[in-house]
Amino acid sequence: MRVRAQVLGGYPRPRHVRRALRAAERGEADWTSVSRALEAASAAVIGVQVASGLDVVVDGLLDWHDIFRPFASMWRNVTPTALLRYFDNNFFYRIPLFTAEPEPTEPVLAPRARTYAPLAEPARLKAIVPGPVTFALMSEVRGGLKREELAEAIARLLAEEARLAVEAGAGFLQIDEPILGDPEVGEDEARLAADLASEIASKSGAPESMVAVYFYPPDRRVYEALASARVDYVMVDMVDASGRGLDVVAEAGPARRGVAAGLIDARSIYRDRYERVRDAAARLAKALSDGMDLILTTSTWLDLIPYSYSVKKTRLLGLYAERIAEDLGVEFTGGWGVG
Repeated sequence: MRVRAQVLGGYPRPRHVRRALRAAERGEADWTSVSRALEAASAAVIGVQVASGLDVVVDGLLDWHDIFRPFASMWRNVTPTALLRYFDNNFFYRIPLFTAEPEPTEPVLAPRARTYAPLAEPARLKAIVPGPVTFALMSEVRGGLKREELAEAIARLLAEEARLAVEAGAGFLQIDEPILGDPEVGEDEARLAADLASEIASKSGAPESMVAVYFYPPDRRVYEALASARVDYVMVDMVDASGRGLDVVAEAGPARRGVAAGLIDARSIYRDRYERVRDAAARLAKALSDGMDLILTTSTWLDLIPYSYSVKKTRLLGLYAERIAEDLGVEFTGGWGVG
């Protein structure tokens, strides 16, 4: 067994990036200067992760307003519309409106993979896509299109997005399905999500893949359906006070190659208590076979807290993962020559 560490997703925008974006929107600056600011800030975010020992890193997704909009803005037959609260966060997304099956135009992920994958070395860059079931259930649908058909159509487009991103240099694929933590979402949706995640992962050619469920821990049957998918890991948010997420994964067991545990609270600015994280990791380690991975992650994306705290959480993540590996007497795979 080995211990690894990853940030789950996007970072908040640093102050100078927010100022550059506002200036461009007011016509006081050109978008070239905004692009330069975004690239410099993204390089800094990558550098923090690599320096913290993370073997797979994100570029920060600093130009993404929400997880759906880059795709809803680019594909045909879908348009971002009104704002709606994103789960129970002080954060909003624009509801995608589908009038027919979506059709692709220019790729979303491949250009950023070409830009940022070289900066991630010796770590690998993660490509992140919204899960097709979450995408379909959190959208408005017209034109007689059924949601299952929509999810399948979205999955086909995301599989091609992921394939092009891997060709462009991405080395890890993450499929975000936070809706599967909702208690009103059941086993049927989970099985559909598992089937579609398997399709996306297999067609992408990614060396490793993961389905992520955050904000709420999934029901055991939902988790078991996802763990049967042809993906390497299922990530579960484990910072809920009830401890249900930890219980579900520890009792049901890992996915194909291990467990991804959201044990660093990404919705809180306070320092996570090491003993809590270590004890949870030790319990999960008992369910892992030789050769499997325990991936320590943030509980969700870091864009819900201020930038300076997101950097502190990243450093804490790497530090705790290394200490846990030492306490468990196993290997810590940092970002130095991962293979």
